[in-house]
Amino acid sequence: MRTDVQRTAAGGIAALRTVRSIRRSVPTFVYQTLTVLLVASRLDYDNGTLVVIPANLSRHLQSVHNAAARSVAGLRRSDHITNTLASFHCMLRVPERIQFKLATDLQVASRPRTAVPC
Repeated sequence: MRTDVQRTAAGGIAALRTVRSIRRSVPTFVYQTLTVLLVASRLDYDNGTLVVIPANLSRHLQSVHNAAARSVAGLRRSDHITNTLASFHCMLRVPERIQFKLATDLQVASRPRTAVPC
């Protein structure tokens, strides 16, 4: 479990570094969208197994999440992140995000399928 979380966190940081390199070349909304999509896709990759991770491993993923929020908001590493995360009302903390994503995935999977006309 530890290696999975470390690989996920490393992939998130790598994606953040990649996007950060084009920060000044693209409009702000494009940078924000790319950051959220790339980092969130890394963090949301294996939610089924991440439901039961302990708090000490959850901190690794939360630090990636915080780094992405700081990058989007243009904050320094020493700035507080709690208010910034609250201002991005779509950004939940990692344990709550995992539960939310699983709940929405299960809801989509449990919908009855309608027949598609040929």
